[in-house]
Amino acid sequence: MVRCIRTTGLAVIATMVAGCAATGASAPARPAGQAAESASPASAASGTPEASGTPEAPGTPAASSTPASSEVEAVLAKMSVEEKVGQLFMPVVYGPAADTVSGENRARFGVDTPAKAIAKYQPGGVILFPWANNVKSVRQVVALTNGLQKASPKVPLLIGADQENGRVSRLAPLVTDMPGASVIGSTGDPSLARKAAKVTGTELKALGVNLDFSPVADVNINPRNPVIGPRAYGSDPRKVAPMVAAAVQGFHDAGIASTAKHFPGHGDTNVDSHTGLPVIQHSLSQWERLDAPPFAAAIGKNIDAIMSAHVVMPKLDPSGDPATLSKPILTGLLRKKLGFDGVVSTDALDMAGVRKKYGDGQVAVRAIQAGADLLLMPPNYSKAYDSVLAAVRSGKISQERLDQSVRRLLKLKAARGVLVKAPVADPDEAERVLRSAEHRKVAQLINSRAR
Repeated sequence: MVRCIRTTGLAVIATMVAGCAATGASAPARPAGQAAESASPASAASGTPEASGTPEAPGTPAASSTPASSEVEAVLAKMSVEEKVGQLFMPVVYGPAADTVSGENRARFGVDTPAKAIAKYQPGGVILFPWANNVKSVRQVVALTNGLQKASPKVPLLIGADQENGRVSRLAPLVTDMPGASVIGSTGDPSLARKAAKVTGTELKALGVNLDFSPVADVNINPRNPVIGPRAYGSDPRKVAPMVAAAVQGFHDAGIASTAKHFPGHGDTNVDSHTGLPVIQHSLSQWERLDAPPFAAAIGKNIDAIMSAHVVMPKLDPSGDPATLSKPILTGLLRKKLGFDGVVSTDALDMAGVRKKYGDGQVAVRAIQAGADLLLMPPNYSKAYDSVLAAVRSGKISQERLDQSVRRLLKLKAARGVLVKAPVADPDEAERVLRSAEHRKVAQLINSRAR
């Protein structure tokens, strides 16, 4: 096992992470073609990556070489441009049932119910929140997710939740009250991160949720950080990285997709990106040493998605744009340097950190141009959708670039068994699984080992 030492080169970071992650979890084996060093530090941060995104790397299977890839290509070939653009979006829909009439739906989508909103825009997914009246009871959530899937017969939905546990627990009190990341991190045992993620993933899957926006891969360097803090596994990248790798494995054990966040790192800020635009002055070498290792670890475990941060890192991209809209960061660093070709999700597009410089329509277009695939929670859905569709029709976003993002989203769905036909959640099974004695014992074990 490689010693866990600090380093400034990303080629060494991947090796370091693999060695560190072997403690309490299997060392992450980097997928074929996902080399840690694919560009020099200077070129990766210079804004020079090609507009079309990362090409297939050597050793990566061709698109039609596996049954799952063949299914993806078959679905993609049948989609209209409008349907492809729809796949890029994950909005909030309002109400406890798919047929709930809500003025919020009317205001945002021009139709009354979640089911009609899905039928109208055919989004790639939806995200559930208590404040949108989506979360009332176990049986209600199961009926809601089943109803939402029924409204999307052509391509099943990604149904997401922001269930980190601890401070951010959108499905509480339905799910087991698991300790947050900082508590798990304090145990020093990545196997507990894996157990916790498997419990949460199993419960989400029973509810019909197939994507969790977790784990947090930020390294909480700044003790005055108002938005990350205990949501992170800790302040040392050498300890955070194996926790993140283990959590990804736990979600996969449960059969759901997971999302590492917030790239390129939200741990060294004293500004909340929900209400402002944080600026982080990390140099490229500091980023490689402090912020990158947990994301490299997640990629080594085949993380399904990585969420961008609404933070400005002027030494990585001098444009002043937040990472969500930064091609040097999303395409240069994440795609090319770390070799990630999974789904890049934006953080919520209704947050102040991404809306300070551009209008809501332009933000959506710029995020796709930067390298994002999934547009999360646009505040003005019709404007964002229409702007992206117009950009595709005008060539501002090429058909090739659109297909790249849609293909990644469809591959994610195929990998988690929700491409051809959505699973139907069973309310009786969900009531048996959620907050089970077995799951509560895992929470108790973690709390007993916390320091």
